[in-house]
Amino acid sequence: MSKVNVVLGTFFGDEGKGKIIDYLSTNADVSVRCSGGNNAGHTIKVDGKKFAFHLIPSGILSRNTKAIIGNGVVIDPKVLIEEINNLHENGYSTDNLFISNKAHIIMPYHIVMDKLLEEIRGNNKIGTTARGIGPAYCDKYERSGIRVEDFVSPRFSELAKTNIENKNKILQAFGYEPLDANSIINEYEGYAKILAPYVKDTINIIHQSLEDGKNILCEGAQATLLDIDFGTYPFVTSSNPSIGGVCTGTGVGARDIGEVYGVLKAYSSKVGAGPFITEQDNEIGDTIRELGHEYGTTTKRPRRCGWLDLVALKYSARINGLTGLAINHLDTIGKLDKIKLCVAYNHKGKVSMDYSTNTTYISNCEPIYEEFDGNFGDLSGIQNRNDLPKNAQIYLNRIEEVVKVPIKFIGTGADRNDLIVC
Repeated sequence: MSKVNVVLGTFFGDEGKGKIIDYLSTNADVSVRCSGGNNAGHTIKVDGKKFAFHLIPSGILSRNTKAIIGNGVVIDPKVLIEEINNLHENGYSTDNLFISNKAHIIMPYHIVMDKLLEEIRGNNKIGTTARGIGPAYCDKYERSGIRVEDFVSPRFSELAKTNIENKNKILQAFGYEPLDANSIINEYEGYAKILAPYVKDTINIIHQSLEDGKNILCEGAQATLLDIDFGTYPFVTSSNPSIGGVCTGTGVGARDIGEVYGVLKAYSSKVGAGPFITEQDNEIGDTIRELGHEYGTTTKRPRRCGWLDLVALKYSARINGLTGLAINHLDTIGKLDKIKLCVAYNHKGKVSMDYSTNTTYISNCEPIYEEFDGNFGDLSGIQNRNDLPKNAQIYLNRIEEVVKVPIKFIGTGADRNDLIVC
């Protein structure tokens, strides 16, 4: 039997997972998305054109790869159909797309509820993307969600009507206009007809592929520090984008996991509120943001930027059992004259390598930095790590020394070919 290789984000998302996934998926027979919704996105540049995927695994760009949306994903049908149509318009087939019958559907009331809940929080907003992801997961665990298998069945209208009536009671209590059940049901029944041919029992497809020795890639969405259990709660997403979500979101077992690649940038970035100990809310952070074009794929919001935090990276390596690192934007950070790495925390006068999502602990920590020379120069065209400028090699070596996980991939630019495979 073969193994499932996994690509995960190690920080707050937006690390450039798409580039690594794109490279690995060229040899993948099956590419799987296991968690999250259209609050996340991978951007891949192919032949000068950018593709932004929010639900479909980006492995679909490899025409011989089966692209699976796993049971752990929550699906906005309108967004998914838009992605399918965009692929068709650019000459790509979606005959190789499969949607788990156990995935859950995001309905219009989830989006309205998302906005309402964020409004109620007032000054304590989480920074949700307001795309209905959290409320959809709430309904999933409250057992009133609509699975894909119900969405494409005659049961859908009955389930949707009951849910809309119940949500309207909440919305009206807060002064919101009630939703029109009939118009929503009619609209979404149309979406269901379009998506029905793609719906399969994907667990069987994945396990048959394992038994047949196929090359399987699971592409994570978002990242470890946004994990509902292991992230900086409550400033997190509503699912498990860490290694655990791979198993629960696809149906594979622990013994089926092979390589686990953790993707990061050569600096740190974050969208939304919450602790960010190495943030540079100053000219340096602004410079990194502009050099790295740090604006969200999904939200277009400017990202908070700062130095790379190796304490947090080591935590992520432990949580996920990382077997290799994939570091992007080496060219970006290399444009600075001086670069800093956070190699430890000063917690009340004591040096610590322990990361914690406890806000009280983090608020009492100061980052301990080591400074490095930048000015890496032009990295385009470099295919071997040993050919990198000396300053770049010193920087990368120090990351490996502290985290104790080897670097397997190095991103040196925006194009899909700007990648050093170690």
